[in-house]
Amino acid sequence: MKNYLEFEKEIKSLETDLDNLKSPFGSEGISEVDTQKIKKTEEEINNKLKLTYENLNSWQKTLVARHEDRPRANFYIKKIFSSFTALSGDRLFSDDQSVIAGFGLIDKKSVLIIGQEKGEDLTSRIERNFGMMRPEGYRKCVRLMQLANRFQIPVISFIDTPGAYPGIGAEQRGQASAIANSIECSMSLNVPNISIIIGEGGSGGAIALASSNKVIMLENSIYSVISPEGCASILWRDPSKSLQAADAMKLTAKDLLELGIIDEVIKEPLGGAHRDAESIAQDVKNSIIKNLRYYENFSREEVYNDRKSKFLKIGRDKGFSSSANLTDSSFGNKDSFLLKIKREFDKNKYLYYGLLAVTLTSLIALFSVV
Repeated sequence: MKNYLEFEKEIKSLETDLDNLKSPFGSEGISEVDTQKIKKTEEEINNKLKLTYENLNSWQKTLVARHEDRPRANFYIKKIFSSFTALSGDRLFSDDQSVIAGFGLIDKKSVLIIGQEKGEDLTSRIERNFGMMRPEGYRKCVRLMQLANRFQIPVISFIDTPGAYPGIGAEQRGQASAIANSIECSMSLNVPNISIIIGEGGSGGAIALASSNKVIMLENSIYSVISPEGCASILWRDPSKSLQAADAMKLTAKDLLELGIIDEVIKEPLGGAHRDAESIAQDVKNSIIKNLRYYENFSREEVYNDRKSKFLKIGRDKGFSSSANLTDSSFGNKDSFLLKIKREFDKNKYLYYGLLAVTLTSLIALFSVV
């Protein structure tokens, strides 16, 4: 059974009509199928989907990112990678079912795959904790990322979570520390790491695994520090202002690409990824292969510096040096010539004031003699 969002009511009505047209069993018994009418209805559906999805606002894209039928991490892992071997446990407390992790092959190369999994139905969603990771999940990821780094194996992460689990037990076991350690580990890797945001990229729970060389988003996915509802509740004490909050937060793939937060947007099939899961899986696979090949000739130091330079550029107007042999001293803003002159003048202004006074005095004396 298909699930429809609030703004898809007309599409639902058309698809119901289409199903009735395709069925030869009507109220009057078996009847002839009207192929012309079916074709016309299909065209109407496609046109309506195109019109609707080309004009989605930020809140509607949030709803699409949370769609019940949207492909999950487990689906992408099965479709994209071969010989996947799952690994479990953080060696301290237990295994976290909300994250799938293990080694597999893509393009005949070994990679570490990490996927935040929300689940497919109610039972699996409860088992997976709706994709909200606990501290043991982040510690498992850190353990495996360190293992991959040791053996020079790239890391691929699928991000799909509303945020880290906020339960008492998680806090008692060091949730904040586990997230911080995961971010630190991701940033310090000497192997390429690529993150694909396939649905929700919520809060520190997403950033913990998305601190990567390349951050890629599907067209209708979102990435933000808090949910629109949470933002509206804090700022306006009114969760109904979620649309206003979503627009202000710039959480869509298009906005984040313009801001330089992410590196690439993968276009989704007409009507969203859930309408053609096979197609979007192939597109994601092609993107992963392309980005892995980009880093093939990078040294371990160059991979690390590429990631470091990328994150230091965020929020800067001018950017930083793009040299592969970057040092801490080379990460400075590329200032304009006039700005450099101004800084030099401010640094030695008393000297320049003195020289100006001597020059003016000399000129006055010269003209007095004449």
